[in-house]
Amino acid sequence: MPDQAVTGRRIEFWSGNEVVAEAAIAAGCRFFAGYPITPSSEVAHIMSHRLPMLGGKFIQMEDEIAAMGAVIGASLTGAKALTATSGPGFSLKQEAIGYAAMIEAPCVVVNVMRGGPSTGLPTALAQSDIMQARWGTHGDRPVIALTPAYLDEVYTETIRAFNLAEKFRMPVFLLLDEVIGHLSERVEIPDPSEYELIERLRPTVRPEAFFPYDTNFGDVPPLADYYSGYRFHMTGLNHDKSGFPTTDPALCQRENERLMRKVDGHLDEIVKFESVLLEDAEVVVIAFGSTARAAAVAIKDARAKGIKAGMLRPLTLWPFPEAATKQLAGRVKGIVVAEANLGQLIFEVERLTENRCKLARVNKVGGVPVYPGEVLAKIEALN
Repeated sequence: MPDQAVTGRRIEFWSGNEVVAEAAIAAGCRFFAGYPITPSSEVAHIMSHRLPMLGGKFIQMEDEIAAMGAVIGASLTGAKALTATSGPGFSLKQEAIGYAAMIEAPCVVVNVMRGGPSTGLPTALAQSDIMQARWGTHGDRPVIALTPAYLDEVYTETIRAFNLAEKFRMPVFLLLDEVIGHLSERVEIPDPSEYELIERLRPTVRPEAFFPYDTNFGDVPPLADYYSGYRFHMTGLNHDKSGFPTTDPALCQRENERLMRKVDGHLDEIVKFESVLLEDAEVVVIAFGSTARAAAVAIKDARAKGIKAGMLRPLTLWPFPEAATKQLAGRVKGIVVAEANLGQLIFEVERLTENRCKLARVNKVGGVPVYPGEVLAKIEALN
């Protein structure tokens, strides 16, 4: 372990939700709006205590819809803003998330996933909101969703979520599952000198020369803070560079393509995954979150039996590590997709592998985790 006196690191014993709150503060978050919902409520609880001590603002709104609106409003004043919820609340936020994507307001949305549909299993594990994260909002819009599996990663990925939101002017999702949110384990907190904090690009032109969607500055235009001397219009309608509505088909086409290009044109800066024993692997597991922790044990057990198993673990679930998945499909016997739902990510993997290798799935709901033995059985079946 690094010398704490030298590195400035410190050791804590926190739950995943505690880590999210503390990491958000370290990232510069000074505004939180939310509504209590299991299993994410600890994030709000900690922020309600910590933010006023730092000159920040916490507000409990009347519902999840209003909470998302408050976060967008705070973002437009220049604040790094956060909300936290679970599946039903995430559903309620979707229209406002689409609005944030359209007006290009940086913010971070934490979803600690639980069983569903509807009220489902409020205190139990699920990983069933991953397609809601990708497709929940109508229309074409860019999506970044991060899925850490270990609490050290929860800290660094929370900071990365804010950095990506600020850099690309868009909402970014941090997807935990209930196990990761409530699991407590040793966390090594990095010294601030070890990570970069990104701030949104702000205009340097005179206020009368500023346009909030001026693509002369590139695919991510500068964003002024309200109440800083700049006055500008924002709308959820398709708009021109001034922010006022337009129905010009060519302009709408270009602007929607620009929104998508903010992510699609920067995959090398966004996509992140862990490769576990992939060099000689003949059977590969794809898993994320708490299920990936079970898969890591299954791979070790498979290796002990002489099976060359490995794992591709996305930390960026969206955009998905497509190139790595396609490359694996061309050389392995089979891929096991393990997820705590009845089948969502499996269809993305199926699309990418194009029948070039065998596929097997481990799908589990009911509020209990995927166990290593369940993953190992599928590895053995494909070997």
